[in-house]
Amino acid sequence: MIITAGKFKGLKVEAPDSKTTRPTLSQVRMSVFNTLQSMIDFEGSFLDMFAGSGIMGLEALSRGFESIVEIENDSQVYSVLKNNYKKFMNEDTKLFKSDSLRFVKKLDKKFNVIYIDPPYFSGVYEESLNSIKNITGGIVILEHVTDVDFTGYKLIKQKKYGKKFVSFLILE
Repeated sequence: MIITAGKFKGLKVEAPDSKTTRPTLSQVRMSVFNTLQSMIDFEGSFLDMFAGSGIMGLEALSRGFESIVEIENDSQVYSVLKNNYKKFMNEDTKLFKSDSLRFVKKLDKKFNVIYIDPPYFSGVYEESLNSIKNITGGIVILEHVTDVDFTGYKLIKQKKYGKKFVSFLILE
C-alpha cells in the first residue's frame, strides 16, 4: 500500500496479514478524504478506532491533521502498525494496543474526525458509535457492510463501494 496524497504521498505502508485485516483500498481512501475535504479543513485531531495497518491515520497525517490517535487490539497487527509509524512519530501521534470500545471511554479529548472501521460482521457498529459520543467534536466516518442504527447521529453523506458503505455522520 502507498499513501495517496499529501506530504508523504507515494510512501509505502506495510499491510498486515490479509487473514486478520482488510486495509481500506486506495480508491476508497482517496474518496473518503476528498469527501472530507469538502466538509472541513484538514487540521486538528484524527482518531482511528480499529487501526489495522494505520493507513487511514497516515493519510490524515500526510494531509495536514496535527494529532493522530490509533487504536489496535490484535498484537501482530499492532506490531505492523508500530513499524509503519516509526518514521512519522511525533509528540502528537499516539498508538495504543487496546480494545477500542473500552479505550475510547477513557479519553477526555474531543476529536475533529473519528474513523470507525471494525471487523465486518462483528456487531459493534452501534456500540462503537455510542462509545464515542463524549469525544466527538466533528465528523464520524463509519465503514460498514450491514445496516446500522445511527440513533443520536445525523447522516450527512453516504457512499457505496461494492458491498461496503462509508457513512459520514455528525452528532444530532
